[in-house]
Amino acid sequence: MRRGTTLTEFIIGEQRGFAHASGGFTALVSDLQLACKHIAYLVGKGALAGALGRSGSENVQGEQQMKLDVAANEIFLRTTQWGGHLAAMVSEELDGPYQIPKQYPRGRYLLVFDPLDGSSNIDVNVSVGSIFSVLRAPEGVSEPATEDFLQPGSAQVCAGYAIYGPTSMLVLTFGRGVNGFTLDREIGEFIITHPDLRIPEETSEFAINTSNERFWEPPVNRYVAECLRGRSGPRGKDFNMRWIASMVAEVHRILVRGGLFMYPRDTKDPKRAGRLRLLYEANPMAMIVEQAGGAASTGRGRILDVAPTELHQRVPVILGSKAEVERIERYHREHEQGLDRPFASPLFNTRSLFRGG
Repeated sequence: MRRGTTLTEFIIGEQRGFAHASGGFTALVSDLQLACKHIAYLVGKGALAGALGRSGSENVQGEQQMKLDVAANEIFLRTTQWGGHLAAMVSEELDGPYQIPKQYPRGRYLLVFDPLDGSSNIDVNVSVGSIFSVLRAPEGVSEPATEDFLQPGSAQVCAGYAIYGPTSMLVLTFGRGVNGFTLDREIGEFIITHPDLRIPEETSEFAINTSNERFWEPPVNRYVAECLRGRSGPRGKDFNMRWIASMVAEVHRILVRGGLFMYPRDTKDPKRAGRLRLLYEANPMAMIVEQAGGAASTGRGRILDVAPTELHQRVPVILGSKAEVERIERYHREHEQGLDRPFASPLFNTRSLFRGG
């Protein structure tokens, strides 16, 4: 049986469509896939590689690091720094920009990444992933500073994620649709298995962490309450609710079968506009979702239009099937205009999940 197209073959084919392409970007994507292969191996070995558990350290954002967080970050840096394609990098695990060591040539691209998304799932053997985004370095800049990374998501050259689950997959967009590649462990290559992924416009499935319900803004409360009322409510249909606590896994499910993912603005920590980081979580996932026919919003506007002001900036994230994202944006507008009617949340009202009726 003839094998499918490898990722290497695919990106070389893409490069041939551009007469002035130098091959540097193609080589960078090849380095990124190699990093993801290394991480897939470590995740797959788990306890056998001594990779489980906490590292005993915190990242710059005060979050406890897992051993695999630290290892995955080092793999991304080591695998991509030497090729001469990058000018600098930004990682969730580092305070500021990582400058390419002086013994290596500098390139024309910037890399931002979350080396291991969903690391709270590592020890319980639930899917985790890596997220990355490629930007162009400003002309004439050889040692990029923080401000050189503060580009809106609409400026991304490439966005992708790897998901390490029962099979390991790499999902990529270069701004011309979204394609998924599955790692064939026998030959060590990513093979295209999910060409031209498209998100259905309608859905009856959503994902949100309902333990934060008491902190949600009224438009989000309204949306979830209507979904939970099912056929007897204003939506007139039943919804399923999911929560994996891994953005990569949530987005992957949406790409394959549709749905909605929400990590909205809330009042749990008033100092934070949201939970997810704009540059290396929200922006790459928003680009992928839009390229697959979906929508990605803060609730008040398109994520890819947000102008970053700091490297680790956080934003609210609502993404997935287009009709549902647009509905939540409408609920935000109606609330701000005073047009939404008060309602009681079914989560805590009579006949709720927690009280008898």
